[in-house]
Amino acid sequence: MEFHRDRHRSRPEILTELYESLDRRYRPEDVADLVLQVLDGRLSRRELLVLERAAKHSSRRKGWFSSMSADYARAVGGARQVATANRLFEQRIEVDPDDPESLLEFAATMGDGIGWAPDRGDFLNDRLNRDAREAAGMELSKRQYNRRFRMLGRIAAKAGTLRTEQNKRRLLMVGVIGFAADIPLERFAADVDAACFTAYYTARRKLRREFSLSGRENPFDEVAQVLLDRCANQDRSDWWMIAQARASPDVLEHLTAEERGRLLGQWSAAMRHGADVLRTRWNPAVDRTTMIVRRGDDSTTWNNLALAYNAARAGWLACLASSNALELLDVACPGKVMRLMAADLAAWHRGTGGGVDPNTAVWAALPLPWEVLDGTGACTRADVAAACRTAGLDPEQSGWTAPAARRGVAVFRPTPELVHGVSIADPVWAALLRRAGVFSGKGVRSELAADARHGLASGVVVSDLPVVESPGD
Repeated sequence: MEFHRDRHRSRPEILTELYESLDRRYRPEDVADLVLQVLDGRLSRRELLVLERAAKHSSRRKGWFSSMSADYARAVGGARQVATANRLFEQRIEVDPDDPESLLEFAATMGDGIGWAPDRGDFLNDRLNRDAREAAGMELSKRQYNRRFRMLGRIAAKAGTLRTEQNKRRLLMVGVIGFAADIPLERFAADVDAACFTAYYTARRKLRREFSLSGRENPFDEVAQVLLDRCANQDRSDWWMIAQARASPDVLEHLTAEERGRLLGQWSAAMRHGADVLRTRWNPAVDRTTMIVRRGDDSTTWNNLALAYNAARAGWLACLASSNALELLDVACPGKVMRLMAADLAAWHRGTGGGVDPNTAVWAALPLPWEVLDGTGACTRADVAAACRTAGLDPEQSGWTAPAARRGVAVFRPTPELVHGVSIADPVWAALLRRAGVFSGKGVRSELAADARHGLASGVVVSDLPVVESPGD
């Protein structure tokens, strides 16, 4: 078996695409295909066989593309608001519409001439009256003045929204790939083997969660193992770069004490930041013993933030363990954060004889993590261990008081085509069902209901589901 890379692109170009995939959502098989092209001529027969098992399912080989987005949602910048302001004020100021601070600076500069400032932008209380406008030499009608004042307020509001959404995305990326998105391109390209492992492993970590009773699949599969082994067999590999994506004992052991300390600081800061944001999103009305989502809760945002916090906490624990410093948990041991669960999935668990995840009982028994981190709540390693034993969990093996036990290497399987967590046999049908709103928990679009009903009746759903309702219901 022989694989030839794309002759239309150079190896640096393909490596750049691998780098750009870090903060996007490429399927692992598509990344494996790129890795094969980058490592063409450098692989053993066994390595080639393992990588080929994944790459043969890539979009380039199959000739079709997934209906699922290849990126995470990105915040929309303020370019439209800036263009409107430039027309209103009849001047043009340099601004980065995707940078919240630049937007605020732009608005403040524009506002100098009309008495608007970020801290003096209240439409009812801070506008200049006619006498003040005349004294300032403004030759604007009240209507034109008000339009400009409102526009600058909208830009300031946009800057705030943009900052919030960008922060949420940064936290989400920490949750799914650690700090890999912060790796500079030059460092990424300098160690090809480490780059290939990082790109593939982060792609595996970004797999969507399937609607099922089983846990999340181990992202470290046979392809990741082959690529990490290549790094271990090199005289010098960039283990610091690899550790940005995988803070596991087999990686951390290659770092210096100074590097482990720096990484510990990164994870600690990310954990505290994630906890602070979770505090603002927590709904005290939620039953902590079940974590079933309530009407009006933004479960997607909560679950993404919980993912980020738990990943940062796991990285922090791994670095503490690698530095023989887990005794620090005797003073304060913030717990994990549980995801919100859909009521139908919870009912499915109960209907199959299952119950609430025992980790939820531990979460419910402990103080909220942000209270432990800011000192308003007390929780030690002994407290966490006692709650785990009550719930029937080993506090160390389950990752509450030590890095979670290492799972076995997963076997690669092609990425399922998902619609709201439900696996669909064909990407075309998946796209139609997604547009129709099937499995979204909302009403199905009437104009697509008949087509969606036909697809469901045709057996395109390959997941096990508790109930498959007619799209017309």
